[in-house]
Amino acid sequence: MTSDVINLSLIGIGVMAIILYLIGVRTTNQRYKKWPYFRTLLWITGVISAESALVGPIAARAHHDFTAHMMGHLLLGMLAPLLLVLSAPVTLILRSLSISNGRRLTKVLRSRLGGFFSDPLVASVLNIGGLWLLYTTELYSAMHHHVSLHLLVHIHVFLAGYLFTVSMIYIDPIPHSRSYLYRGIVLVIALAGHGILSKYIYAIPPVGVPSLQAEQGGVLMYYGGDAIDLVLIIVFWLQWFKSSRPRESRTLSGSF
Repeated sequence: MTSDVINLSLIGIGVMAIILYLIGVRTTNQRYKKWPYFRTLLWITGVISAESALVGPIAARAHHDFTAHMMGHLLLGMLAPLLLVLSAPVTLILRSLSISNGRRLTKVLRSRLGGFFSDPLVASVLNIGGLWLLYTTELYSAMHHHVSLHLLVHIHVFLAGYLFTVSMIYIDPIPHSRSYLYRGIVLVIALAGHGILSKYIYAIPPVGVPSLQAEQGGVLMYYGGDAIDLVLIIVFWLQWFKSSRPRESRTLSGSF
């Protein structure tokens, strides 16, 4: 499969994701309370963020520029997952499905496998651990010589980032919910692991990456990651704060 075919396929997937979301919104608005406009905007922005890391100038430059690659990592593995999670796609899907199909989806979410992958610790290992594996071994160099491996790495980065975000902030229904304390502890450890990795990259460049690019990429990963993580932390804190208030005072509408 050529790179042009892959790029066209990725663009098609992004366009289809936006179209299906809009169809879901329009269809369910006729039966239920109107879907919040800001969630639709978050979904569209999230899809565009992911697409910009895979197709276009940033993606093309990332093959030979580590700083551009790191920008793609922030867009695909951090910003896009956060925006997509905040758009509550599972809730929209459940609104769109029939009762029988909705029960089938709920059964999958409640399965042991669903509970395993939604555990914050497991999601953190897949996400942060995957990044350590990518940048501290020859995997980063190898992915630029094999199209299939390059695609698989990016798929993992996105899915692991999405899974990590889902495990930390509960926007959609979560059958296997964990306590705020447990999630908070794992979140702190995961963010520390991400920050330490950025400093490691700064000091010890990945295989095949010039020192200057590694330094620039490490700085971008550190401060850019912090900016996105700050939003995640704020949402997490607001949810925790709201949950600790008396039930009768939880009247904040339109909140996350």
